[in-house]
Amino acid sequence: MAKESMKAREVKRQKLVAKYAAKRKALKEAGDYEALQLIPKNASPVRLHNRCKLTGRPKGYMRTFGISRVLFREMANKGLIPGVKKASW
Repeated sequence: MAKESMKAREVKRQKLVAKYAAKRKALKEAGDYEALQLIPKNASPVRLHNRCKLTGRPKGYMRTFGISRVLFREMANKGLIPGVKKASW
């Protein structure tokens, strides 16, 4: 499990990105890069990092399911993810 502070930091960044998205787009289209520098750094979408929705694990993230590979494997083996089953041939 990730620390609660790390999860909270990511949520805070997501809110900042959403808040400044329209302003960033307008400034980029206008070519006003000096005003773009005044926007907080964490308002940049590049600074966001995908995390597992259940554990907060930052690595091994599977986009289609929104969870980490470790949790995905456990849930798939238990049959908790619809349409997914272990391959055998």
